[in-house]
Amino acid sequence: MLSGVNVAVGVTGSIAAVKVVELAHELRRRGADVRAVMTDSAQRIVHPWAVEFATDNPVVTEITGGVEHVDLCGTTGWADVFLIAPATANTVGKVAGAIDDTPVTTCATTALGAGVPVVVAPAMHEPMYDHPGVLDAIDTVESWGVQFVDPRVEEGKAKIASEEAIVVETARAAGEQLMAGDHVVVTSGATSEPIDPVRVLTNRSSGRTGRAIAAACYVQGADVTLVHQGGDVPYADTERVETAEDMLAATLDACESADALVSAAAISDYTVEASDEKLRSGEDRTLDLEPTPKLIDSVRDRHPALPIVGFKAETAGSDDAMVDVARDVLERVDLSFVVANDASVMGDEETRVLFVTRDDVSEFAGSKRALGHRVADELADAI
Repeated sequence: MLSGVNVAVGVTGSIAAVKVVELAHELRRRGADVRAVMTDSAQRIVHPWAVEFATDNPVVTEITGGVEHVDLCGTTGWADVFLIAPATANTVGKVAGAIDDTPVTTCATTALGAGVPVVVAPAMHEPMYDHPGVLDAIDTVESWGVQFVDPRVEEGKAKIASEEAIVVETARAAGEQLMAGDHVVVTSGATSEPIDPVRVLTNRSSGRTGRAIAAACYVQGADVTLVHQGGDVPYADTERVETAEDMLAATLDACESADALVSAAAISDYTVEASDEKLRSGEDRTLDLEPTPKLIDSVRDRHPALPIVGFKAETAGSDDAMVDVARDVLERVDLSFVVANDASVMGDEETRVLFVTRDDVSEFAGSKRALGHRVADELADAI
């Protein structure tokens, strides 16, 4: 997600500065090179040595004759993106007023003047976040193209956003955004068909691949709708569903304004007529399974020209067999491409898949997070 990206992190005097060590580690895990800049107040909360260890680079604690702000965030500076995390109310107001009295605000002014993308992750008490002056400052800075990562407002505090949210916004700011302006719908994970109020029919899909694709499309600049059984995510508008019928209805609705659909969910192929009461255990039981509608067929019928990416999990055991099945689906529904895999990877973090088009087959092996970016890249070309 951040491979080859240079991220300068500005750390200010919120108690959330204690999280910068793990944030720096996560940025590096995603491929970034990281250097940090700290205010005096931040240094009273977390020691620069800890941040130096986390970034594996010296930390800027003052602006000297070495003009560190220009070296980091100038027109030909080191940074591809300047991330302020955490950002206090004081710092946000100073950035809006071009006040340069800390290493962080000086780097921010330099970055904005040089056209370096800036991302801000605020953290403060809720009344400070709600102050009209702070809100005006946020509006001002956003109007300059600065991206804010919304805090989690709870317990009377505007707490710094999750590491995942900050990393994704940083990657989006630093990237090419090939899907800017596009609306992509992604289905993900398993669905569940109720048998009774307690039991369900479902499958082993974890939803990792679908969530990774949604995040990767967001990084590419897309507006993303994620249709799945899980909760909210920071990189997409979420439609929470349970059954195959729910997923079909939500997807059809979302696709009314979509530029593409990625159907990565493992949707139940069968449903049953659910009992209103719990079925007694210890008895022989026969369930009448009824097939569910094929989601991609239904979407194609309603949207003949919409680019659609399909997924096909098989247990055939051979690549040739997987390709044959994938091509059948691709041609039947007129898909952009199909991602075919062995069903044995369900629930795993690593995967191996085949990208199948009408004219070509290519292999991918690696993490599902990396697969998400490969799918997003291929989809950007298709759109």
